[in-house]
Amino acid sequence: MPLMELGNAVGDQRVANMSDPFFKTYFAQHIKALSNHNTWITQIENISTITGKDEAVGTYQEVVVRFLLIPQNANDLRTFTFNYDAIIHQVVTHSALVYVQQDWDNGIQDEKDAQQIGVIQMDVPTGKIFPLQINLEKGSWWKGFKSMLNLGMQHIKEGTDHLLFLIVLLLPAMLVTNRKHWGKYGGLRYSVLRLLKIVTAFTIGHSITLLLGAVGLVKLPTQPIEILIAFSILVSAIHATKPIFPGKEIFIAAGFGLIHGLAFAAVLTNLQLSAGKLVLSILGFNLGIEIMQLIVIALIVPWLILLSITPAYKWFRIVAAALAAIAALAWIVQRTAGTANFVTTFVEAFTNYGVWSIAILGIVSICIYSMTLIIKKQQAIS
Repeated sequence: MPLMELGNAVGDQRVANMSDPFFKTYFAQHIKALSNHNTWITQIENISTITGKDEAVGTYQEVVVRFLLIPQNANDLRTFTFNYDAIIHQVVTHSALVYVQQDWDNGIQDEKDAQQIGVIQMDVPTGKIFPLQINLEKGSWWKGFKSMLNLGMQHIKEGTDHLLFLIVLLLPAMLVTNRKHWGKYGGLRYSVLRLLKIVTAFTIGHSITLLLGAVGLVKLPTQPIEILIAFSILVSAIHATKPIFPGKEIFIAAGFGLIHGLAFAAVLTNLQLSAGKLVLSILGFNLGIEIMQLIVIALIVPWLILLSITPAYKWFRIVAAALAAIAALAWIVQRTAGTANFVTTFVEAFTNYGVWSIAILGIVSICIYSMTLIIKKQQAIS
């Protein structure tokens, strides 16, 4: 809520010191809930101020109040009366927008899914502040599970770094090693088996840490995890150029998969779900990750296999690996410094054209493969 409006309600001198115990008492008196004639317990957990900037109004300050409403009966959580008149009782133009930000049973998981359920404001003609009647739809475990599956798919769709690591690691998967260099195409059966092993290893790796991280057994700061993910892309890019761990891609995929899984787990750790819902969330989220991952691989890998049969694949692989390495280095710098750079901005913008990129890759692959066949036929005739 705007600090200025709170000052208008309680006095400008008071808001100069927001740590004053007065404010906990004030908000506890003006934030209440009621169900079946029983008043809920109101706990004011934290009061803080934040500063923002807007082009229209310039710098402004807001007060953030975190509170907990506890009913006498847990069955009343979806149907109750919400009484809120902080500031409104003195500033008639003030209003409170009420949103549901998380409701697992109805598929609402975060701010992106938040739904507005009402507005509390003074009814000027009567001078009364009417409470908000909360009647949330019951929902179901299927809605919650489906929303987590969609969340997993969306996370991978937007997670350029996760997909880039896997795709770059797959670049040389169709090739045999020739001493310290990548050799020729190893055949369809060889390629498919290698691809499946690498993808499976990555899946097992990130599934383990997703589970451990989601239940709180493993917890690491976000920044080093994100830096390590960028580093994993750099390692894969170097390997795609020149084999640094030939035949051991499965272990690299599994090892770095453990790191990527911790990033996936961060999405679930703040949901604060019961054991049953957490199990379904982990299952649905991981399944969504795998589905989207397989869709992307199924769209890209056939063209990589087709290209790898041709002599042009050597240069395609080197250029693709070099571009991935540049992106990885840019991400490392960004995630270390905490500020974006022109490379990361370009990469994020480029991902909006992912479908077109795959289509172009397919067309180019078919053209190069066809030209290779024509040249071979001409050479055979001559």
